[in-house]
Amino acid sequence: MTTPEVAIVMGVSGSGKTTLAQAVAAAWPATFLDADDFHSARARARMASGQPLTDRMRAPWVARIAADLGRRVDAGERVALAFSGLRRRHRDRLRATGLPLRFLFLQGDAPLIAARMSARRGHYMPVSLLDSQFATLEPPLDEDDVVAIPVGLPTAEQLRLALAALDASD
Repeated sequence: MTTPEVAIVMGVSGSGKTTLAQAVAAAWPATFLDADDFHSARARARMASGQPLTDRMRAPWVARIAADLGRRVDAGERVALAFSGLRRRHRDRLRATGLPLRFLFLQGDAPLIAARMSARRGHYMPVSLLDSQFATLEPPLDEDDVVAIPVGLPTAEQLRLALAALDASD
């Protein structure tokens, strides 16, 4: 595998994607992007009302992210992206860009993540959608460019594992 230029921190809502991706961006170094910023206002409103997005609704979102990643890497940037990546087809869409990337999968169980979601404030994703996130998740553990990182670890340990994965190349 080539040295990645894009680190994609993935997992269900509340797993700590933003926290870890920001830490990776600072330490690697890279530009931090949050995939949530690529959602339309309509998609955000739908999720805030407790309704999950359909795959059809997610497709243009993933396409916008892929295009932006391509522009940034072509301009010489490294990117650390916080992205749910719940479906393999969405991960494959980002892989189809041909960009050198690595997925960092924040893996954890629903009770731990629900507790984390309950403690955060000001996020549009309600805890009530966590079950739909787990139902949608197609775990990426058999995919060659994915490294699993436990949700329950302290951020500093997650970052150490993430940086080791990004520095490893075949």
